[in-house]
Amino acid sequence: MFLEFSNNNGKRYIRVVESVRVTINGKRVTRKKTIKNIGPVSRFTDGTPDFEERLKASFLSGNPLIPELLPFVPKKQPLEKYSFQITEGSDACIGHPKLFSHILLERILEELEVIQVMRSYKGFSKIQFDLLGYFRLLVYGRILDPASKISTAAQNEKYYEPVVDDTYKYHIYDTLDFIYDHKKQIFNRLNSVISKKFKRNTDIIYYDVTNFYFEIDEPDDDIVDENGNVIEKGTRKDGVSKENRKQPIVQMGLFLDDSGIPISYEIFPGNTLDHQTVRDSLKKTVDNMNFQRFLFVGDRGMCTYTNLLHILSQGNGYIVSKSIAKSKAAEKSWIYDDSDYIFESENFKYKSRIVTRTEKDENGKKHTLTEKVVVYWDKYFHDRQEKENKSFLDFLDKLMESPHSFRITTSQSKSIRKFLKKEYLDIESGEMLQSSKLRTMIDKSKVQEYKQQMGYYQIVSSELHMSEKEIIEKYHGLSRIEDQFRVLKGDMSSRPMYVSTKEHIDAHLAICTIALIVMRILQNKIAESGLVKTNPHGWSYGISAERVKNALNNWTVEMLPGDLYRFNNLDMPDLKLILDAFDIQIPKKLFRRQQLRSIKTSIKVTN
Repeated sequence: MFLEFSNNNGKRYIRVVESVRVTINGKRVTRKKTIKNIGPVSRFTDGTPDFEERLKASFLSGNPLIPELLPFVPKKQPLEKYSFQITEGSDACIGHPKLFSHILLERILEELEVIQVMRSYKGFSKIQFDLLGYFRLLVYGRILDPASKISTAAQNEKYYEPVVDDTYKYHIYDTLDFIYDHKKQIFNRLNSVISKKFKRNTDIIYYDVTNFYFEIDEPDDDIVDENGNVIEKGTRKDGVSKENRKQPIVQMGLFLDDSGIPISYEIFPGNTLDHQTVRDSLKKTVDNMNFQRFLFVGDRGMCTYTNLLHILSQGNGYIVSKSIAKSKAAEKSWIYDDSDYIFESENFKYKSRIVTRTEKDENGKKHTLTEKVVVYWDKYFHDRQEKENKSFLDFLDKLMESPHSFRITTSQSKSIRKFLKKEYLDIESGEMLQSSKLRTMIDKSKVQEYKQQMGYYQIVSSELHMSEKEIIEKYHGLSRIEDQFRVLKGDMSSRPMYVSTKEHIDAHLAICTIALIVMRILQNKIAESGLVKTNPHGWSYGISAERVKNALNNWTVEMLPGDLYRFNNLDMPDLKLILDAFDIQIPKKLFRRQQLRSIKTSIKVTN
């Protein structure tokens, strides 16, 4: 027997019913039989919104909230000792708590239509294994518990319902192969959906490069033809590591929109210079996405005129920083000249000018570029740079005062090289020779210029009519992409990769990028909810990726006898914040499995 609620003339009524088997037209079917009409809900309710659900649960437990139901409680009372006082993971529970948070991640993937894409491609290609399941497992694992591919496959049993319906874990590598082959189609669909459903702003597109190192001693060999010509460069190559690692690396160029949501990425051999990645990345991705005119925002490593000319040739514009140290003497003189500066306060000043120059493209054809050059000085950055470089500057001062008191190490010789008039280095050891000449070798003017540059920044832009403050503000947004690299390498543990082929490395980073998109949509939803304070510069993402990850890993469900389920940790502040942001209402009650499934369908990702 169980309770049922019905409506009659605008009122809710309680009745006790029982399932019975009857024969109709020769077939045995199940029907409900009313045992007792108890009366209107209004007669018994305590006024709480979840009274009916609590009444159902109390009846099943054998301890009904109202005495009128006592004669009808089931003779078997499987939940009598299982009240809400049971502790998480107690003997009253069947098995360990299972993750339930992936249902939110799945809803986001569904809204992004990436699941539909995978499903359609599976049908078209007649793939026999659970492609969609392994794809979801890879994305969930990267967000919740990043690990090797085989370890990720083993996480299948962590979820309250297994994500993958086959048991051959090595299909996870087949999934990587599929993702690599269909990367372009997947990201085209993602970007189309994000533009439509999430009101993406692509007026500004940020670009930066990072790299990932591998625990190998030797770089990948190039593929060459019979004549020794390089057909394809090896992927993992020795290059300049962002983390000062000596191992071979791979380069990743990443595009972000103005909300910090990834647009696309490309990978390059580790020995590729940052500026050499720009045109290829644009040509392979953004140039083909039918975006309206956008402003490319990049760091000084991207500021080559070949790159800028390509951006302009596509009808787009740019805002990029330019090195002051590498500027010509006349440019430096203008920068340090206080005339024409606008002093917003004693802590901040800026000025600009329009310059015209002629540059050659990759084919040697001359082009005239007219740019707006903006320079500014910020006391906050000046003081920070001064503090960060204090020990090094003190070392230079002491070196000039007492050259015989120091033994110059190899690393120190590299650091001071740009401040020397002449270099006296041992080719074998890299150590400085003729220490008696050090006083004359140190160029004091170079040291002074180094100090003078602190706090100054230079930006060049194609946007002649854009204000100085707006150019500066849009350039500062580039810090968002650095935030995403930190999430990729930190919270999502994009390395170590545990894969070695170019195809699998690329597919791995595709999964990382998709996981980052999901995380950013989740964070934006929290920020837009108004439930948390945002950064005044508009760079805040609600709560950090680390807090999101921790909260989702605490959203678990436990199975009780009688095929009943109970949620854990719903009062955890960050988890409650996420649930409230997505308007997910989970009453404190026991659930049937079907009720758990209905929670997913109620989640609204887009407005």
